[in-house]
Amino acid sequence: MLQEIRRINHVVSTWLERVGIVALLFMMGVTCVDVFGIKVLRSPLFGAIDMAQLAQVVGIAFAIASTQVLRKHVMVDFFMNKASARVQAIVDTVVYFLLFILFSVIVWRLLALGYSFQSAGEVTATLYAPLYPVVYGAALACVPVWIVFLIEFLSSLMRAVKR
Repeated sequence: MLQEIRRINHVVSTWLERVGIVALLFMMGVTCVDVFGIKVLRSPLFGAIDMAQLAQVVGIAFAIASTQVLRKHVMVDFFMNKASARVQAIVDTVVYFLLFILFSVIVWRLLALGYSFQSAGEVTATLYAPLYPVVYGAALACVPVWIVFLIEFLSSLMRAVKR
């Protein structure tokens, strides 16, 4: 069952990563058009900073899941390689439990922030674009990471108890 959840999570993470890539490409395009407008046409692109900031948030938030699913984050395991398999499983269980709790709080607080922005009508400075969809999107993008940590916690717990 965990393998099937991992497979589905991988597919979802891949789609989220694609959204993040498009956002980063959009950010680069907006920046290029803005610089060209300033240097050549003597007129900046209206709202370029707002668009670039929102695209950057989307790009980063939506790439986190894929990076975690593919295990591309930096990990320091110099000391853990020398420990026994049981100690490694116990440490992994604690670490993944803490990461699961951390991402539970992150998703919860992003949802609360999105609701706060939506209720208050928070918008960007120049474009007056609402901020809450981006915050809700970041919360959604953190759910696959949360699932990864839950699966890893359960797997390491089973390894720790099994040995």
